[in-house]
Amino acid sequence: MLAKLNRSIPDGDNWLFEPKWDGFRCIVFRDGDRLELISRKLRPLGRYFPELAIPLLSALPERCVVDGEVVVADRDGRGLDFDALLQRIHPAESRITRLADETPAAFVAFDLLALGDSSLLDVPMADRRAGLVGALTENDVVHVTPATTDRAVAEDWFHRFEGAGLDGIVAKPLDGVYQPGKRALAKVKHQRTADCAVAGYRIHKDGQGVGSLLLGLFDETGEMHSVGVAASFSVKRRAELLAELEPRTHDALDGHPWREWAEWDGDTAGSATSGGSRWNAGKDLSFVPIRMGLVAEVSFGQLEGRRFRHGVGFLRWRPDRTPESCTYDQLDVAEPVSFTEFVTRS
Repeated sequence: MLAKLNRSIPDGDNWLFEPKWDGFRCIVFRDGDRLELISRKLRPLGRYFPELAIPLLSALPERCVVDGEVVVADRDGRGLDFDALLQRIHPAESRITRLADETPAAFVAFDLLALGDSSLLDVPMADRRAGLVGALTENDVVHVTPATTDRAVAEDWFHRFEGAGLDGIVAKPLDGVYQPGKRALAKVKHQRTADCAVAGYRIHKDGQGVGSLLLGLFDETGEMHSVGVAASFSVKRRAELLAELEPRTHDALDGHPWREWAEWDGDTAGSATSGGSRWNAGKDLSFVPIRMGLVAEVSFGQLEGRRFRHGVGFLRWRPDRTPESCTYDQLDVAEPVSFTEFVTRS
């Protein structure tokens, strides 16, 4: 079951509020000693997180289906580490084994879909939550998500515990049934804006127009770092952007901060690459550099390390700004909070 984006936390008495965790959505199936971890896109996750098997078998009832999130907590107690979580998706078993020890994962359960031989999909959320709390035995690795019916508490969580890895708040109707594939929930996410240098673009996957703009921010030494992309343009806007940016593709690498990057790729005519994607093996991440000078205001939710996380949206061009003025110190980011501190709250 999915969630639809809301601008604010819903009013009313018929809601259960939970944190929106920043991890991999995962449904766990247990039948005796058999355990399966499946992603939202129906990919098996168990082989990537072998350290979860024993804690899950210890925590879950003998026969059940549980919905939740796989997360990795920062080793220094600074909330969740999504970059470390991405590193866990790797084909080499030796690497998986090493990372399971170095950056161990945890599982946060937030829904009970089946217990014993009974499906709970048609059972109201309030009863499923009670069933989850009663059926699952928490340990150091497996947790039941904190939840509340108090909107004031949810507001407090939203603002105070973002640094623990909260991507926002999810609101679930207390009388709602579980509807797979339906956006029957409400989510409220953190949104901020930033002015970013635009260093290039990628062609849309259909081959027509601009699919995304590559964004950069300068650090205190004057080096420009890749912070992510702005995407989700309409078909019409993709074509317009391609025409707008075409003049800037000429002599684009003259004085470009990522020229060495492009030349390392072996294509000085104007194609560079930012490397492969762990989650989407084989995905083409090449891009077309453009002559520096454009600045875009974008919306973003969180900053993970030096990169934006999730849902970066283009808002407008900023002709009054220079790329060099787009620095990290403009960003308003949450103070780190220990994941353990928050997840153990009831």
